Amino acid sequence: MPRPRPRPSAASAVIREMALGDLPAVFALGEKLFPADKWPALYRTWDEYELAVHFASDSETCLVADLDGEVVGFALGTLLEKRGSAWCYGYLLWLGVDGDIGRKGIAGRLFERITEIFIEQGARMIMVDTDAENEAALAFFRKQGFAQENPHVFLSRNLSRDPDYLRHRDGPPPKRRKPATSSRPNYAPGKG
Repeated sequence: MPRPRPRPSAASAVIREMALGDLPAVFALGEKLFPADKWPALYRTWDEYELAVHFASDSETCLVADLDGEVVGFALGTLLEKRGSAWCYGYLLWLGVDGDIGRKGIAGRLFERITEIFIEQGARMIMVDTDAENEAALAFFRKQGFAQENPHVFLSRNLSRDPDYLRHRDGPPPKRRKPATSSRPNYAPGKG
């Protein structure tokens, strides 16, 4: 019986700019890493619009880790500029590596490359956010030199018992809004 072909070393992964053809693999990996039931309180949701809109508006800060032709990790970032300020911020929105690969330094290499891109684009600071319970992400970012942790309160309200919700629930389907044209936060529009 032939032996299974050994998987290439994670060190041989190529960190490169995401291409259009990578979108299905990145989306599937994001679905695996960021399911709504595991991270229900994230203020950003992983969906096809999040990825497609970000890729269309900020492709230079969309990276993948390619291991022997397979996408095994990704980083999505954006540049933010505050009006009336000389400061420009790199904002790392999403960073994920396939757990089947293990802890082999791919996330660190993705972070290193997106940091280089942010610097080339004039960023003076990098911002990230993660769930307070995500100890692995917190440890990773602390290892990358993040030290100033600012608490952020995220509030949610379940509408399933609201009288208006109950009235609409049994009526015609709600009108769906088109997705936003940018994945950037409203408070700090960036270049585009």
